[in-house]
Amino acid sequence: MHTITDNRPAGGDSLPVIVGAAVGIAGLGAALALADVHSPLRAPFTLFFLLAAPALAIGSALRGLDALTRPVLAVAGALALDLLVAEAMLALRMWSARGGVTAVGAVSLLILVPTLLSRLARRRRMTRRQD
Repeated sequence: MHTITDNRPAGGDSLPVIVGAAVGIAGLGAALALADVHSPLRAPFTLFFLLAAPALAIGSALRGLDALTRPVLAVAGALALDLLVAEAMLALRMWSARGGVTAVGAVSLLILVPTLLSRLARRRRMTRRQD
């Protein structure tokens, strides 16, 4: 009789599901805040967006660091970014929940897009060298 074993690490297949759920929760939090929907899920989901969006952008820019340092710096950077956006909006007397979510999302995109474009350019150069 043969024993069938699975030598794959546990949880390896669930990572895309977890990432998809996190993106969905963050997107729903931003949508609830921007639409000004009164729901008990609005505050926690929006807070998750305010931490996850800049952390993802900063973490993708810190590609060369090890597996423990990168998430720690990404979360610390996300908190710093959130505080800087809030402080700037309060100093300019422009504070609103919608404006804060929009500003954090825009700054996160400004951090993420150049990183993605540089990776795409690097990948194109590598494929041209191989041809």
